[in-house]
Amino acid sequence: MKTDNKAWFWLTFAVMLTFPWVSAHFSGGPLSALAQAVLPGLAIFGAAFLLSWAAELSQFEIPPTLSFAFLALIAVLPEYAVDMYFAWNAAKDPAYTHYAMANMTGANRLLIGLGWPAVLWMYWLKSGRTSMAIGEEHRVEFQALLFATLYSFVIPLKGFLSAWDAVVFIGIFALYIWRASASHLQEPELEEGPAELIARLRVPLRRLVNGLLFLWAGFVIYISAEPFAEGLLEVGRQWEIEEFLFVQWLAPLASESPEFIVALIFAWKLRPTAGFATLVSSKVNQWTLLVGMLPLVFSYSLGHFGHMHLDPRQREEILLTSAQSFFALVVLIDFRFSMSEAFMLAILFITQLFFPSTTLRYSYAIFYMALALFLFVVRREKRSHLKSLLKF
Repeated sequence: MKTDNKAWFWLTFAVMLTFPWVSAHFSGGPLSALAQAVLPGLAIFGAAFLLSWAAELSQFEIPPTLSFAFLALIAVLPEYAVDMYFAWNAAKDPAYTHYAMANMTGANRLLIGLGWPAVLWMYWLKSGRTSMAIGEEHRVEFQALLFATLYSFVIPLKGFLSAWDAVVFIGIFALYIWRASASHLQEPELEEGPAELIARLRVPLRRLVNGLLFLWAGFVIYISAEPFAEGLLEVGRQWEIEEFLFVQWLAPLASESPEFIVALIFAWKLRPTAGFATLVSSKVNQWTLLVGMLPLVFSYSLGHFGHMHLDPRQREEILLTSAQSFFALVVLIDFRFSMSEAFMLAILFITQLFFPSTTLRYSYAIFYMALALFLFVVRREKRSHLKSLLKF
C-alpha cells in the first residue's frame, strides 16, 4: 500500500507539473521572460516523466531490445521538439542554425559526459562494485553508434547538413530499429512506481491509460517547445549569458533530466545494464534520427531541399561531439565499463566547459582521438571487438 501511495504521488506530481503552463497557454496572459522559460520547461519535465512511464509499459507489447530503443526515443522527444523548432526557424533566420547545433551537440555530449558515468557511480554507491558488464545483446546499439559516429566526421569537413546526410543518419536509425525488433518478446521486469502500478490493470484498461499518457504528454510538448526555446533565448539575453551556451546546456538539462533519473533508478535497483542501455539507446537516437531530422525540417520550412550551412563555431562543436562519441565507443567496445573510464569521460567533459576558445576545443577533439588510438594500441581485445562490430 505504501508503495502504491508513492506511485500515485509521483504520477500525480508529474501530471500537475504540466498544468501551470497549459493554463497559461490557453489564458493568453502576458508572462515575463523567466516565466516563459520556466513554466513550459516544467511542463516538458513532467511530460518527459509521463512518456518514460508510458514507454516502460510498452515493453508488454514489443521485444526487450526494441523496448529500450523505444523508451530512449520517447524519452528524448522533448529534446527533439526544441531542436526541430530551431531547425524550422533556421530557414527564415540563419541565427537559429546556431541554436539548433548548440542544442544537438549539448544533448549528445551531456549523455556521454555525465549520463554514462552517473549510472556506474550510482551502481557503485549501492553495490560497492567499480565496474559493470554490458551484455553483448546490446551490440546493435554499439554498431549503430559506430557507423553514425564515423559518418559524422564528414559534417564538419564539408561544412553543412543536407538531405543526403538525413538519408544516411535516418537509414542507420531505421536499420538499428529493424535489428532491435528481431529479438524475442519477454515479460518485462518493471520497477516499483507508476509504470508498475498501471501494469497491474486489466489489459484493455492498461492500454487505454498508456495511450492517454502518450497523448497528454505529446500535446504538452507540442505547446511547450516554442515558448520554452524562445524563453531561454530571452533569459540569456537579459542575463547577458551567451545564447549559444545557454541553449547548449540548459535546454538539454531540462529535457533529458527525467531520462537520467530513470537510468539512475535502474542502477540503484542493481540493474545498471538496463539503465546504461537506456542512455546508450538515447545517444543512438540523438546521434542518428535527431541529426538526420534537422536538414529535413529545415528544407520543409524552406519550401525546397537546402543546406544548413555551418559556421566555424558550429563545425568545431560537431567535431568535438564526434571525437567524444568515438572515444566513448572505444571505451565501451569490450562491453565493460570501469570506474577509471567513467572518470575519464566525466573529467574530459566537465573541463571542456571552462575552455570555450576555438583552439582549445580543437585540442580536446584531438586529445579524444589520441586517447582512443592509444587504447586500441595497448588493448588488443578492443581491436578484435571493433572488427566484430564492423560486421553485420
